[in-house]
Amino acid sequence: MSPINCHELHQLFKILDTNEDGLVSIEELKGLLDKTGVQISLDELKTLVGNTGLDLMDFWVFYDVFNKHNPIDGHHRSKEVEQEMMEGDILKAFKVFDMNDDGFISSEELQSTLSRLGLWNDDSGQRSCRSMIEFYDTNNDGVLDFEEFKNMLLLPKSFDPTGT
Repeated sequence: MSPINCHELHQLFKILDTNEDGLVSIEELKGLLDKTGVQISLDELKTLVGNTGLDLMDFWVFYDVFNKHNPIDGHHRSKEVEQEMMEGDILKAFKVFDMNDDGFISSEELQSTLSRLGLWNDDSGQRSCRSMIEFYDTNNDGVLDFEEFKNMLLLPKSFDPTGT
């Protein structure tokens, strides 16, 4: 059995979010873990998660950390395999943002994708997305290529969307 992909993880999040509040509560998460045979108390889970629920991004991080420490096949992966898997996941994410499949992410594509995912609802989004692209665009061509996108995810600098 292989790890689930981003689409499947998003579907799982929607299924677990029974009250549709945009959060998977600790109780909802515990129910899933119980069904999969993971023995953890509610208090331990609260300590581990650190709050009362997980939004979609936190849920993805939780899954990623959990999967790395509890591989489905029962074997720990080598650093090289982990790196290849991470690179593959970043490439999949890049393709989600690269809507016209030209190998670059423009500020329009960034804003559209973030809005579609419910992660950006700012009226000044186009200006902020353009600023974000400029911030991580190391070759100053006005778009993010794969390496710049990867660096944005793996080596984040302190980007302030308000510019202050």
